[in-house]
Amino acid sequence: MADEEDLSSEQTEQLLHFQDLTGIDDMGRCRQILERHRWDIEAAVQDTFNEREGAPAVFNQPQAEPRQPAMNLSPSDQRVFTVERRRPQGIFQWGYFVILFPFRFVYSTLYDLMKFVYRLIKPDPRRNVTDPVGDVERFIQAYRDKFGNNHPVFYRGSYSQALNDAKRELKFLLVYLHGEDHQDTDEFCRVTLAAPDVTEFVNSRLLFWACSTNSPEGYRVSQALKENTYPFLCLIVLRDNRMTVVARIEGPLGAREMVSRLERVMEDNEASLVAARADREALNFNQTLRQEQDLAYQDSLRADQEKERKKREEQEKREAEEQKVKAQEQEQLRLLEERERQKEELRKGMPPEPSLDDSDAIRIILRVPSGVRLERRFLKTHSMKYLYYFVFCNEQCPDDFQIVANYPRRTLPCQPTEETPEPKTFMEFGLGKSEMLFVHDNEA
Repeated sequence: MADEEDLSSEQTEQLLHFQDLTGIDDMGRCRQILERHRWDIEAAVQDTFNEREGAPAVFNQPQAEPRQPAMNLSPSDQRVFTVERRRPQGIFQWGYFVILFPFRFVYSTLYDLMKFVYRLIKPDPRRNVTDPVGDVERFIQAYRDKFGNNHPVFYRGSYSQALNDAKRELKFLLVYLHGEDHQDTDEFCRVTLAAPDVTEFVNSRLLFWACSTNSPEGYRVSQALKENTYPFLCLIVLRDNRMTVVARIEGPLGAREMVSRLERVMEDNEASLVAARADREALNFNQTLRQEQDLAYQDSLRADQEKERKKREEQEKREAEEQKVKAQEQEQLRLLEERERQKEELRKGMPPEPSLDDSDAIRIILRVPSGVRLERRFLKTHSMKYLYYFVFCNEQCPDDFQIVANYPRRTLPCQPTEETPEPKTFMEFGLGKSEMLFVHDNEA
């Protein structure tokens, strides 16, 4: 409670009351909300509830005036209650009434005539509505300054906002037009609106919007509702998808009579709200069902797309493998063709085989892995590369091979390389007139 040390007793009481109304446990947050609303507890409570319901704030918030919903101002079953002022009782009241009547008549006539002439010269400034919420706020402040805080909770927003909130929340809207110059206004505010029965009934069951007809916003509503006298109340509710004025109460009346008449009209029109709630619930159910169906469809679509993606990836993978295998086969075929071409060129480049009686001839017998024996003669001055070419070009010999001598066992370096393009001759390697050599398959 350290935050309350610098608060007045009245502010502390408001803080605790606000906490009870809103159910907010954090005292510091409650204080911040009240300070933001200048310690106006009604505005703070209303904006707190609006925030919880997802509705826009209506206190001191610059926002565009919402469009007014469709209205039915004169339904065929509208209830109109006109309350006449009490007649004078007794000889003294009648005498007082008769004596003052001429003066009142003359004053009223002259006042209306002067007002009419004045308006011909200077147009009524109330026709230009520039700050509807500000008009309502100024009326509430002036009402409290004059009549105190004993009254139903005023709606802190414009007439259009009140209509839209009542339509959205499916609640009755009670509109009060405050005629400041009327003789019955003060008594109605001090007695009827301040009565606990009225305050409790209105706060628990209605939205209550009020404004002075001397302000542009109140004058605009007055022109729309066309009241005949004051005090003026009208009850509005959603019916047949239109905000409908179901009752008009004109003239002074007491607290019990006001509550009784409002309760009677509300009971007569409760069925329209029940039907609207049922329609809205059905609509919400259909929307929820449609959303669930859409979500299920989206999930199914994503699952199908995922299956299609995996199927496509598998197909692409198979095609890539097939393409790879095909490329390998083509490469092998190309290598084979290249090898055959190379063999053909090497065959053409082989030196002729020397005759049997040539003294420089060397007889080479080759045994291949298949067991077949090959024989060919070379000149001892020939490079041993021709021995390699002979084995390489023979169809019975492997493509990757080595030529090996057994006694002593050694590998003949007869394959040409970049470092040794011309291997030794047969004579330089020390081979005799006749040699038995073996072809070793390197891939075996």
